[in-house]
Order: sequence, then C-alpha cells, then structure tokens
Amino acid sequence: MIKLQVIGNLGKDCVTNLVNGKNVINFNVANTEKFRDAQGNQKEKTVWVDCAYWTDKTAIAPYLKKGTQVYAEGVPDLRTYQKTDGTQGVSLTLRVQSVQLLGSRNTNDSAGYGNENQGQASSGSMSGIPSPGEISAPVDDLPF
Repeated sequence: MIKLQVIGNLGKDCVTNLVNGKNVINFNVANTEKFRDAQGNQKEKTVWVDCAYWTDKTAIAPYLKKGTQVYAEGVPDLRTYQKTDGTQGVSLTLRVQSVQLLGSRNTNDSAGYGNENQGQASSGSMSGIPSPGEISAPVDDLPF
C-alpha cells in the first residue's frame, strides 16, 4: 500500500457532489516550498494536490474554505485524460481517508473551528485556549 500525506492550504472552497448515490468532497491543497537556487537566489515552488474525500460524513465541508490549512491522508490515484491538443495527460489525485483542520490564514474567520468559546465573551486569546491565569482546576477530560 502507498500512503500519501499532505499538509497545505486550500486553494478554493470545497465542492460537495453526489456521485452514484455517494457523497464526495473535492478540494485542492497547495504547499509552497522555499529554496535557494545554485546562484543563491530565493525561489518558490508550489505543488497542488487534488483531493477526493468519499464519505457520508460531510459535516466538515462547511469548514473547508479557501486558505484553510489542512492535513489530508490517503492513497494516491492516477487519472488519465485527453488534453485539448489531443495528447494524453495524467494527474495525481489523493483519495482521502482522513482530513484534519489545522488552521486558517484569516485569524478573524467566522468559521469557528478550533474556537469552542466563539460567541462568548472571553478575556483569553482567540484560539480558545485559556491563559495560565484562567486555569483554576485540573483538566481531567484529556483525550489520551
């Protein structure tokens, strides 16, 4: 089995479709790598990965917005297609098995993920994590 893991930002809002009675969430993830060429000049290279998430759990779709940073994991899928000039093209698609939201470029985003205190007055940061002075009792509902 080949496993592919991608961390990057969404290039546009996701699209949810119904194909043969099954839900698929399509989105693309970009990762930009910065490097120096042989002459020492700063360069950037962006790699785009098309993702298809076949799932009945479409509740994540409203949060998959342009600029959102995600981690997606799955298996690669090669697709061939006919280009307009008549030649054959190949694209790499990630058949997503799991996706996690990591953040957003816009810190004032109203999506609300990662911020359980949204809509409530809070003296802490916008991340939903209390400052050390706000913690008064030990937390016993740890996820591990």
